[in-house]
Amino acid sequence: MQNDLWMKRTPQERARFASAMFAAARQTIIASLPKHLSEQEFKKQLFFRTYGEHLPNDFFKD
Repeated sequence: MQNDLWMKRTPQERARFASAMFAAARQTIIASLPKHLSEQEFKKQLFFRTYGEHLPNDFFKD
């Protein structure tokens, strides 16, 4: 039933909905992170909590 309702939406509507869901999840993750993190640590933790994988050690150039 849910799949039928979902498939009745246009591809653009489905994409907008998925994008909005991702943005809401990202904001929830950001709100849960400690406030004192450096920019680099913030990005590392955001990536890990979003994708479940660590960034490669060489991701940030010194």
